[in-house]
Amino acid sequence: MVKKILIVSANPKDTSKLRLDEEVREIQVALKRANNRDKFEIITSWAIRVEDLRRALLDHQPTIVHFSGHGSDSTGLVLENNSGQTQLVSTEALARLFKSFQEDVECVLLNACYSETQGNSIHQHIDCVMGMSQAIGDNAAIKFAVGFYDALGAGKPYEVCFELGCASIDLEGIAKSATPVIKIRQRSSLSRLQANAAQTAPVKFIIKNEDMSRDLQRGQNRLVSIDGDVTGSAITTGDNNITSVQYQPVRLPTPESVDMRRELNALREILANLTTSDSRKIDNAIADAEVEINKPHPDKNEVGKALDRAFDYAKKAQGFAFVITKLRPHLIKTVAWLGDSWHKLLNIINLTI
Repeated sequence: MVKKILIVSANPKDTSKLRLDEEVREIQVALKRANNRDKFEIITSWAIRVEDLRRALLDHQPTIVHFSGHGSDSTGLVLENNSGQTQLVSTEALARLFKSFQEDVECVLLNACYSETQGNSIHQHIDCVMGMSQAIGDNAAIKFAVGFYDALGAGKPYEVCFELGCASIDLEGIAKSATPVIKIRQRSSLSRLQANAAQTAPVKFIIKNEDMSRDLQRGQNRLVSIDGDVTGSAITTGDNNITSVQYQPVRLPTPESVDMRRELNALREILANLTTSDSRKIDNAIADAEVEINKPHPDKNEVGKALDRAFDYAKKAQGFAFVITKLRPHLIKTVAWLGDSWHKLLNIINLTI
């Protein structure tokens, strides 16, 4: 399968001149000489405007999107307006745009100064995103791109391509090799689980009670009892209602006894069976937690934040109430490993300390 690389560039008239044509030429040379050159197609779009970017993504459905130009820190990326002048595109707008193309785009490379903020935001939806943590000169930006695409043409994975891009800056004696940053997650196991979940028909529940209907019409309060667990929602009827949720106390195991990788895999498998339009966001959050726990010294707070984000989406999913029993033993162990600051996650499954 041919991977399309969409290179978009912008150098408005009211900004400093960049060597964008040289960068594109060097990328083309790197891939033309590669053993795997037949596996890639390069598409270029110059003097990119906002509508041009959207249309290029729609028309070409690229696998890799490479932006060359100016960044503006937290303000956004610099594109052009119809007069060739600067038009800033906000970080939020970029993230929303790439959300619509998350099934096609695997990698986004922002070869622009101070583009790390935009990269982090886009990473909510795209698995591999690279940006620049500070200002980067033309020479360093070009060397990084050449190293990256040399490795890509040799069939290397994105994280290796990134490292060789940084190494290329070092080899030239340029003190900017720490400027490029990468955010990446792996999705092989998640894709398989999601495919299995798609084959499972959602469970439908029908409640038929003519007496309750008549009472509701008269405005009377009713106590609704469901055989099972309910969370993330409340059912009320009539007026002057009171909704009560009871939390069951639980004792946590010792953190040392918890195999966090095993518990995270179990949580992933259970959540993968939920029917929700937010399944990709849940996957992304779980994957971020996995990346952190695989580090030599994982930051438990970062793992907790990622899981908190995953469950914020999962609670809204159809059928979440009916997977709580399965989640309980794994989330109990997870909270034990995370520590006191994350006891609040137990409330999701109607437990407390």
